[in-house]
Amino acid sequence: MSARAATGLRPHIVVLGDAEQALRRLGDWSAIDAVADVTVHSQPLQDAPLVEALRGADVVVLVRDRTPFSAELLAQLPRLRYLVFTGTRNTTLDQDALAARNIPVDHTQWGPSKDSTCEMTWALILAAKRQIEQQTAMLRSGQWRSAQAQPLAGVLHGETLGLVGLGEIGSRVAKVGLALGMHVVTWSPNMTAERASAHGVQSVSLEHLLAKSAVVSLHLVPSAATRQLINAERLATMRPDSLLVNTSRSALVDTNALVDALRAGRPAFAALDVFDTEPLPHDAPLRSLPNVLLTPHLGFVTEPVFAQFARGVVEHLQRWLGAQGHLAP
Repeated sequence: MSARAATGLRPHIVVLGDAEQALRRLGDWSAIDAVADVTVHSQPLQDAPLVEALRGADVVVLVRDRTPFSAELLAQLPRLRYLVFTGTRNTTLDQDALAARNIPVDHTQWGPSKDSTCEMTWALILAAKRQIEQQTAMLRSGQWRSAQAQPLAGVLHGETLGLVGLGEIGSRVAKVGLALGMHVVTWSPNMTAERASAHGVQSVSLEHLLAKSAVVSLHLVPSAATRQLINAERLATMRPDSLLVNTSRSALVDTNALVDALRAGRPAFAALDVFDTEPLPHDAPLRSLPNVLLTPHLGFVTEPVFAQFARGVVEHLQRWLGAQGHLAP
């Protein structure tokens, strides 16, 4: 039994980044609430408000990597004894600092997040190419067709889909592209012709992919070699009628260069689910561009995924509380 349990003190659990307010709704917290105080923050916190919210925390639960957890932050949290995050990867945790404090770290499983992100990618592609947002807005304004002649929607069948990355999500996106009758090409730093062929697609150079693809979709994990991979020089080589889609990470794209490129009309359109700063600031230039489709990082945000997150968080918390003597084993 821990010292706090022996004295009857209730541990304080702080949940950060639950913008969807889903963990409470989808998990059974009754056993946890009986022995611990739980505070959930749905709005993003940083700097002094973040430290204040965490100052009395014995346990921290992080939803994805929405709240970076640095050694500097950890040094201001003397009571912290346990950390849980949702999903299986969090690149913003200072694991060395946590280990130095002997603070155990656990994580949940993902659920169907790969399928979810694939579906989100295609939702963006189809919505962008078929002008769904613009056509819906026209109907809501009382119109049926535009008063002026405008370019019409395109057709994906027979066009080239370029996938930058062919991992678990990229390979799923490829299957849908092939089913739609698209020619699918791919590139990544370690791509081979054999690996691409196993998925029914063609390995090409990045230069060829950008120059020939009607749709370019990004599916890489950022690394030193791929950060701002899509820069001003490469954007300028894309087809003037092309669509750039990013449901992966914003670090793959030089956002300032993309804004300039979209204003210049190459690529013609961008569909983005991820941003350098999230939530996207109200004054972000992307918000004012007419040739973008923007969604608030929804790739993994589905009921089945968050149900898996909630179950995993509750299980880990109950296990830790039991080990500390707060819950009966």
